[in-house]
Amino acid sequence: MNFLKQVLLIAIAATIFQMWLPWWSMAIPAALVGFLFARKGIEAFLSGFLAVGLLWLGMALYIDATTSSMLSQKIATLFPGKSIWVLRLITVLVGGLTGGFAALTGYSIKPLR
Repeated sequence: MNFLKQVLLIAIAATIFQMWLPWWSMAIPAALVGFLFARKGIEAFLSGFLAVGLLWLGMALYIDATTSSMLSQKIATLFPGKSIWVLRLITVLVGGLTGGFAALTGYSIKPLR
């Protein structure tokens, strides 16, 4: 499966998982896609990172748009000198790293089967 299809599959499955499960549940589809479809470790990591990072960025932008950024502004005031975009970048990094390492873990356990 090519890289773009892996990213889309992880993003769609992670969206469905996060509707009803905790935030870390997006690691499950990322690991499964990494296990089943990745051909290289870097491909697995990048597909998980991009899928979940972009998903979380989209979700953060959607929530900010529907709430007029009230929550983001209030959280930004808790951290001196931080803007809303720094908070969004942190959100993307946390989600992306979790998704990337989950996909890499799925790829890494391939030899055990």
